[in-house]
Amino acid sequence: MLLGSKDLEVLIITGLSGAGKTQAVNCLEDLGYFCVDNLPPALVSKFTELSAQLEGNKMKVAFVIDVRGGQFFNDLFAVLDDLERQGIKHQILFLEASDEVLLRRFKESRRKHPLAPSGRLVEAIRLERKMLQELRGRANVIIDTSAMSVSKLKEELTRLFGSDDDKDVMTITVVSFGYKLGLPMDADLVMDVRFLPNPNYEPDLHYLTGEDDEVKKYVLGSDTTRSFLRRFLNLLKFLLPFYVREGKTHLVLAVGCTGGQHRSVVLADYIGKQLRKLGYRVILKHRDVERYKVENF
Repeated sequence: MLLGSKDLEVLIITGLSGAGKTQAVNCLEDLGYFCVDNLPPALVSKFTELSAQLEGNKMKVAFVIDVRGGQFFNDLFAVLDDLERQGIKHQILFLEASDEVLLRRFKESRRKHPLAPSGRLVEAIRLERKMLQELRGRANVIIDTSAMSVSKLKEELTRLFGSDDDKDVMTITVVSFGYKLGLPMDADLVMDVRFLPNPNYEPDLHYLTGEDDEVKKYVLGSDTTRSFLRRFLNLLKFLLPFYVREGKTHLVLAVGCTGGQHRSVVLADYIGKQLRKLGYRVILKHRDVERYKVENF
């Protein structure tokens, strides 16, 4: 183990071009990270070796490593294995977005994709997604920035990496969604609750959402709902410690119903509260509620 490696934290920032890595670096620098953009993977071990030997407070470094590194990018997996052998604490932050959003961002910024200096942008995005598939599977934290503003991304990164308090506590994002609008791209666990009684068919509840007390009472008052919640929470109590043991620091739990405004919202709220009681750090999101309100009022 390197001298001082216990006082060194390494964050590898990677992901799809146009997904927000530059904005992530700006935020992490504000949080005290020393950030290096587009570092060849072969230099990571040397950099961490020098950093680990510095005396003083705990040092946090972040490296942006992506396909811009060309042939050097293929060295990344060997570097990650080397960090593990040296006992250096490290995490991988993977940023992604939908093809449609990436296309729009490149067209708006007029930037060239690193894999399409003169070719088709759509093909370059698909190729990069394929190239990064294995790395995505090794990531500790995956953030889908498709529907995120810069301020929301900063808020999420601050919650994930901004405090040393309870560093070993997993952050769980519980997100409600509607199946008719598609699955959240960054979901780790997905629970379909469309089998529960649907307030949408009740005239007095149709135009309300799961944030309203009347809908909460309707959904949670069902024997089926109570039985499901008891079993599902027991499953989570069993599963989550194993994710923590494997080094996962952020998990996205998606709860879906048909439209994403009634049942999934109530269940996401309830599950989030119970997870907080178990000691987990919880971020709660209702992906489709605001869209429903705009369409119906």
